[in-house]
Amino acid sequence: MKRKIVVDSSANIHQLSGVDLVSVPLKILTAEQEYVDTPQLDAVEMAREMRSYKGKSSTSCPNIGDWMAAFEGADEVFAITITGTLSGSCNAARMAKAEYEEAHPGSKVYVLDSLSTGPEMQLLAERIAALIQAGYAFEQICEQTEEYFRHTHLLFSLESLNNLARNGRVKPAVAAVARMLGIRVIGQASAEGELEVLCKTRGEHGALERIILEMKGHGFVGGPVRLVHCDNKTAAHRLKKMIEAVFPAAKVEVAPCGGLCSYYAEQGGLLVGYEDGGAPAIG
Repeated sequence: MKRKIVVDSSANIHQLSGVDLVSVPLKILTAEQEYVDTPQLDAVEMAREMRSYKGKSSTSCPNIGDWMAAFEGADEVFAITITGTLSGSCNAARMAKAEYEEAHPGSKVYVLDSLSTGPEMQLLAERIAALIQAGYAFEQICEQTEEYFRHTHLLFSLESLNNLARNGRVKPAVAAVARMLGIRVIGQASAEGELEVLCKTRGEHGALERIILEMKGHGFVGGPVRLVHCDNKTAAHRLKKMIEAVFPAAKVEVAPCGGLCSYYAEQGGLLVGYEDGGAPAIG
């Protein structure tokens, strides 16, 4: 029996040790260029080009055929998508699930709308991978993933809101004021999968301190933290040291954003995925 984890590319991962993982690419579109979110994309260069780009831009999610191709060859599939409030990726994956199960009698496909993106999706994929390696049955993996999902969180710190404004996620006036005043926005993925602004700060140090406070407030006591950045390695590693100083049991990994997360986070952006103290262990 072959099992496979399939994520869309907003998860920023393209392989996991010990399991078969496939990343289905999203696209970033402008009037001048199409950026396909694969490992070959120079996400930093794309973010720099987008910073000076003045026209309209948008994103395009994988279609049903893309998901079907990623599922191919598997008897059991565990798919994780970016929040459905930002993309049609989850709807496409669910339609692909129905078609795949019909075309392959006996196959099973689980689709999880992460209500988030980036490093929180990575944590969910890593949990599924651990459950697969522990030998759990399909239904048990689905149940335990849903329980774990109740205890994962995403925080973000953004220097720019331009691309979110272009896509109607924030008001253009808000993005313009933030840019003029040098304000960083601290926010989270809400329970409904929306980008929820928690506060605005001046300066990077204040933003990093606020992330620590938010993690404390959500009950973080230690464990895995997945921290990704868009062209801001210095701040990411500074935050890593701050987290480890306050939470000695934290296990922080730092990585660059892929294309989709770089598009929304923009240059300087940070995304932090973590689990709270109520997260269940794998029994």
